[in-house]
Amino acid sequence: MHAPARSDPWGNPPWRIDFAPSGARLPRATDFAVIGGGFTGLAAAAWLRRTDPAKSVVVLEASHIGSGASGRTGGMVLAETAAGDAPGLGDVLSGLKDILRKLEVECDLTLPGAWEVARAKKASRKSPIDWNDSGRLRVTGEVPGGTLDPGKLVSGLARAAHRLGATIVENHPVRSIEWRHPPVVRLDGTSLSANRILFATNALSLEVSGLGEGFAPRLTFAVATEPLRENRLESIGLAERKPFYTSDLPYLWGRVREDNSVIWGSGLASAPGSRDLHRLKIDAEEPAGLVASLEARVRRLHPELKGVRFTHRWGGPILFRESWLPVFDWHPQSKSAIVLGAYAGHGVALSSYLAAWAAEVLVGRRDLPPWGRIAR
Repeated sequence: MHAPARSDPWGNPPWRIDFAPSGARLPRATDFAVIGGGFTGLAAAAWLRRTDPAKSVVVLEASHIGSGASGRTGGMVLAETAAGDAPGLGDVLSGLKDILRKLEVECDLTLPGAWEVARAKKASRKSPIDWNDSGRLRVTGEVPGGTLDPGKLVSGLARAAHRLGATIVENHPVRSIEWRHPPVVRLDGTSLSANRILFATNALSLEVSGLGEGFAPRLTFAVATEPLRENRLESIGLAERKPFYTSDLPYLWGRVREDNSVIWGSGLASAPGSRDLHRLKIDAEEPAGLVASLEARVRRLHPELKGVRFTHRWGGPILFRESWLPVFDWHPQSKSAIVLGAYAGHGVALSSYLAAWAAEVLVGRRDLPPWGRIAR
């Protein structure tokens, strides 16, 4: 099953999701309902079926799988939360590799490390990067990490969930939950009774997830260049193909893809007067200005980038919270549901890793961590 190419008001990234669910009908009841068809929801659905194959699992996706943050991330893999390590978090990268191996997901995962770059007077090592960006930008450190292909990860997780027996239903936005015993998930014109629910949250579902103050949904932007020759990658300091991010402001991150194109990301926009990011489009005034500014900034980094051609421009929703730690807690209204998300840009590895953890909590084999609590 292959998904057709789609045009999107947020633009289109340079990869595609090549799996489409088979159009399964929505059942009237399920053991587990997973709300959200991104990395978190699809990984959780697959892990639930792998852990307890006797129980039914339904994934409810408002649009199409990977249409939110997961299919639109840059694919940079990092080992910790946006707030750093967390008590009991464990080895995220090893855990991710193990999950992908067990689910038979191939997504071009490579873990050569990631560079921290900054506008420091002295680099902590001989820096391959030497760019002009509000000062002299150079490598100041290295952390565990790497890259993967987001389209292949979404597709692979969806295939795994489907192969293991989960039902994936697209174009079924959840409107509300009736907190009965068991809860009832209300959709347009229909409903689903679910014994347990996982809210695989993103910046588009705050109200139904029970998240209020302290959360900031934004649209973040990225661009991709044409493939660059090896000598150009060498000149700009990216021949080692390690992803990078700045540890100071103005923020910039990037990575080299398999075809030698380079992704660059920066910039955040919010929907004017609303938390509804659906109202934003890539060609609207603020997003278009941010994308144009990012392209101009990249061209100024190094002489080899002065005339570089950009082939893709896109945005994706991202959810921040004040503590910068992910949300990983029971829903404020019920111990029958878990809310998981708000990765603040660190969700590429954390999403699948924590999704498997959440699945094990839902089947009673593991406890929630102490750091993901929702303020009540």
